[in-house]
Amino acid sequence: MGEVHNSRARRGDAAVAMALALLLAAAASLCAWPLLARLHLPDTDDVVRLQQIRDWLGGQHFADLSQHRLGAAPGLAMHWSRLPDLVPGAIIRALAPVLGSHAAELAAVILWPTLLFAAMLWLVAQITRAAGQGAHARTAIVIAAIGFPATTLFLPGRIDHHGLQIVLMLGIVRALLGRPRLATGAATGVATAASIVIGLETAPFLLIAAALLWARWVRSERFGGDALGSFAAGTLVAMLAARAIFAPASFAFSACDGFTGRVFGATITTASAALLLALASNRLPRPGHRLGASIAAAAIIGAALAPALSACAAPYRTVDPLVARLWLGHVGEAQPLLSASLADVVGYCGLMLLGLAAGAVLAREQRRARWPVLLAFQLGALVISFLQLRGAYLGAVLAAPALATMIGAARARGTLPLAGAWLGSAGILYPIAAQALSTPAPPPPGTRHDALACTSPAVIERLRRLAPGTLIAPMDAGAYALAGTRHRVIAAPYHRNNAGNAAMYRFFLGPARHASAIAQRWNADYVLICADSFTELAATDRPPPGSLASELRAGRAPPWLSPVEDRTHGALLFAVKRDLSAPGPAH
Repeated sequence: MGEVHNSRARRGDAAVAMALALLLAAAASLCAWPLLARLHLPDTDDVVRLQQIRDWLGGQHFADLSQHRLGAAPGLAMHWSRLPDLVPGAIIRALAPVLGSHAAELAAVILWPTLLFAAMLWLVAQITRAAGQGAHARTAIVIAAIGFPATTLFLPGRIDHHGLQIVLMLGIVRALLGRPRLATGAATGVATAASIVIGLETAPFLLIAAALLWARWVRSERFGGDALGSFAAGTLVAMLAARAIFAPASFAFSACDGFTGRVFGATITTASAALLLALASNRLPRPGHRLGASIAAAAIIGAALAPALSACAAPYRTVDPLVARLWLGHVGEAQPLLSASLADVVGYCGLMLLGLAAGAVLAREQRRARWPVLLAFQLGALVISFLQLRGAYLGAVLAAPALATMIGAARARGTLPLAGAWLGSAGILYPIAAQALSTPAPPPPGTRHDALACTSPAVIERLRRLAPGTLIAPMDAGAYALAGTRHRVIAAPYHRNNAGNAAMYRFFLGPARHASAIAQRWNADYVLICADSFTELAATDRPPPGSLASELRAGRAPPWLSPVEDRTHGALLFAVKRDLSAPGPAH
């Protein structure tokens, strides 16, 4: 009867999760429809992901992840993976013959994040049940559904890989909360390998999962060796399969920023060592023996992987210092917690911190073996947030089980405690509070607030009507132009595009007299700058007097730039007259 009840409860959770995901996706799609209908997706990564899928379905080789219209010829080898392209690509391929390519792409960019959202909500409910709080599983679904900032990864149009990685991590957490079994250990290993193939943002959480399995083995818990061994075996088999299926053409690229040979080798080596330790369990009967063997294995692996580990410790160290200062230093989710503004800390980390506090209380009071597992991942999210605020995404999701349990406890104390518990658990309120703490920057003089963006659909449409050429534009505009036009773009927000990104900044922010040489070197045909361009930079980094950006905004275009009529939405668009472009210093 218990198994029947659990199965019925899981089906009920699935129905609630899907219904809530569909409802919220429909509401969000309706609000964003003017942009969504034109496939103007929420983030630069989403539009470039869509272009990557188009290139693949259009005949580009499965292993070729290059954007051939980005940066210097023959294009930029992206650090992304083909794995997240599979489902949206399949949706487009299936629906295009019936609906047409545009409608099929629109369906894909709405359906895929909605399905991931439903999976995320269902997994949160299963995690809550596994923690012994089945009565609060549906409450946890509601909390996760409004849990900023994680919910922003599942909005219609969010087809980048972050939502898929959240779902994989929740699957791993759920498996760790259950009884150790060979099947769940192997599934955890497969999910781990899939997450590594997609990207390395979740690598710290994967290390936490591996450490928990290792700790169970060291303590000689029953089935601990089976759990560690099946996890390692699952990781090994899945990584070998991924090497055969998903290895990109740039697999040999010497970096630690995606599914490269260096990352593959490090994962295979570590998983092999874990498998050997698990197989030797009978020869290591005491915890001290297992700990000693682990230390010896870690020393050998550390010595063997030292070069790879040093690169992984600083994946962006090859980025041009100018680009690192002007771009990476201003990416909101990449900011360290202690360097972020109070508004960003509240908006990103508010729900995570409250959930961490609730989880710590429950781990102490209820003394269940499962709450410390959740607490380990929550603490990991906090530590990662001290390095980059993006750690708060998973932290916000994992706050839901503990907060749902606290809401259940508050219900017995009366209306006011219950209302307070719900208010604290409503993650959507934290960005509202953050806005109250921040003072928005005034728009540049002489511009409308809604007419600033170089990435606006009107500007991209204006570019689309021009003959194909090479465009120099700010980074985000480059990403949208890549997906919305046939132009080659010099710059876009991807760290491997070192030369193009540095050239763009030197073109706009350097002396105007040197800009013509950069345009000539890159065979530029068009130049785009808008009222909002570079306003995110610090005062010392903004276009200085005498820079090309300042001259263009003052209406003093050099003779080698010819204005293209129609100042659409605050955009200044120029055609390059190459016969008037005189050579000169490019730096």
